[in-house]
Amino acid sequence: MPARRGFDRTNAPCIGIGIENEMAQNIYDKPEFFAGYSALQRSVEGLGGAAEWPAIRARMPDLKGKRVIDLGCGFGWFSRWAQEQEAAHVLGVDLSENMIARAKADTNDQGIEYEIANLDHYELPKHAFDFAYSSLAFHYISDFKRLIATIHEGLLPGAHLLFTIEHPIYMAPTRPGWQATEGGKLWPVNQYSVEGRRITDWLAKGVVKYHRTLGTTLNTLIDNGFSIQHVEEWQPDDDQIKRNPDLAEERERPMILIVDAQRTF
Repeated sequence: MPARRGFDRTNAPCIGIGIENEMAQNIYDKPEFFAGYSALQRSVEGLGGAAEWPAIRARMPDLKGKRVIDLGCGFGWFSRWAQEQEAAHVLGVDLSENMIARAKADTNDQGIEYEIANLDHYELPKHAFDFAYSSLAFHYISDFKRLIATIHEGLLPGAHLLFTIEHPIYMAPTRPGWQATEGGKLWPVNQYSVEGRRITDWLAKGVVKYHRTLGTTLNTLIDNGFSIQHVEEWQPDDDQIKRNPDLAEERERPMILIVDAQRTF
């Protein structure tokens, strides 16, 4: 789960909307999924291969001397970047044994620790971290409220949680994918208010994610002791589109939501 999750561009139907599971799906340890994910640009190039990284970097605090947790660390790209910024210690956690094995193999720094953990049940020690980060992982978590509560417990007062998720508009459709129209194409938005499980076929069949409205996402943070510092419905800038014209379609609807929240008490 870093700047790591790839973009789901399939037209596969959402074949399940229902109550949330208690256990996260370990899709990244399925051989076909892991092979496909490993070939994505962001998996090969790291943070520089994630188009949204400049916008995330603009919200990043000074990490020098900070204790950092990377929730859904994947290959460890952000964990290593945080250490390069002179963080005092970085803990990267991920459900996938494949991801953690790769992160450990690519890391040669005693200031970084990796741990296999299911974020649906993970408990952060009290006041153990100065900064929490997560990239495109939280939409795989069934119990978002519980996760935010334990992140609050693990952060010092005043510390920030900076994360990205797939935008609720991108997550909501029962049949995600561009639809052809006389004027070009459009992105369908239906079942937006019906929160819960979504199942799509992307790199492998039956990938489980959890849709929540924008209001639920932000209010869960507020109700659990965070103040919202910045919300960005990310889109590529002109220069990015010039370098990669395929990114132009990302202006048709928001795909990624960036949230910067601060623990207030």
